[in-house]
Amino acid sequence: MERDEQPLTREIGNRTFFVADVQPLDVDGVRTVEVGTALWLLGFVALLPFYGRLEDSGNEWWLWTCLAGFGLGLFGLEYCRRRRKARADS
Repeated sequence: MERDEQPLTREIGNRTFFVADVQPLDVDGVRTVEVGTALWLLGFVALLPFYGRLEDSGNEWWLWTCLAGFGLGLFGLEYCRRRRKARADS
């Protein structure tokens, strides 16, 4: 006869929390950073034709924010790739 296991509960203060018995996902974040970096680049390229209008309205910073997001995304991508390689080597 199989027994239906009840979930583990923890009481903190006046609240009761259920603790799920699942394994954590093994996510390295590379794909997430790739997509985010690509979106920043897409935003930069999409705003380039409107450079004059952005400059006239004082919103030129939108363009440079996209470029900075792309640049920081490249650093993040390298970090995530090195982290994934180091985890695979250990």
